[in-house]
Amino acid sequence: MTATALAQGKKISFRNKEDTVCPICSEVHQRESMFQGGGRLIAGKLTQELRRLYEKNKKFGRVSPNDYVLNVCPRCLYTAFPKDWSSLDADELAKLRESAEIRRKNIESIMGPTDFYQERNLILGAASYLLAIECYQSRKVTVAPTPKKAVCAVRGAWYFDDVNTEFPGMGYDKIRDLLYQKSAGWYTDTMEIMQSGSEPVDAASYLLGPDTDKNWGFDGVIYLSAYLTMKFKEELASDSASKLNLLIRAKRTLSRLYGSGKASKSKPSVIIDMAKELYDEYNKIIEEMGGEK
Repeated sequence: MTATALAQGKKISFRNKEDTVCPICSEVHQRESMFQGGGRLIAGKLTQELRRLYEKNKKFGRVSPNDYVLNVCPRCLYTAFPKDWSSLDADELAKLRESAEIRRKNIESIMGPTDFYQERNLILGAASYLLAIECYQSRKVTVAPTPKKAVCAVRGAWYFDDVNTEFPGMGYDKIRDLLYQKSAGWYTDTMEIMQSGSEPVDAASYLLGPDTDKNWGFDGVIYLSAYLTMKFKEELASDSASKLNLLIRAKRTLSRLYGSGKASKSKPSVIIDMAKELYDEYNKIIEEMGGEK
């Protein structure tokens, strides 16, 4: 909780009465959740990355719903979305149990001492998404880990952008950019999985968001895959021919969203307008590179 909130006796979050038991190490703890209402959230603008910004609250200070989304065991740091918390088979349990010390070592090498017995804040929020990515690397296709890693990576990038603003010059911008690139790859993979059915992507539809205030669902996947590909085209392709190929493929994918938006009035105008802007940018750059007209 922020100093401002404490000083005014205001609470942002609470501990659930029901016990949460870690399936990895059997630690019993109470999950932290955010109070709803009470003027805690002051919604700001929607960014090009479909992130909802929130204004700093005079009564409560910094408030972010994403701090509380993930279950994190404070002892072994096993992390998952609540629906996946207990759905582990024997192989997943063994892997995640064996990697507990590595998880803590990895996260503390980036974030410093990390105590999830404490109330969530900017640092713990950022840490939770890194931990989730690491844990979903050990999960099987039955829980659709790829789209979940994509969402965790883009949210993690947002967090590390904020952390970098708060603590500049400490290399958090490099972690931010790496997470954006990872997210771009996983969103592209998710697009392919939606076609092949190799993972049950519908099992992740409730969190494709990518933020918590508005779930853009599969439209969001198409848009963000194209947006992040454009943003990190230099890093994602090693030469101009590969880059042109990458951009043409991404533009064709984006055209599904832009085209369906023109054909259907039920599509939200916000995302269609952003898709059109991005589509025009793709056309311009591809033409400049001598690609399809």
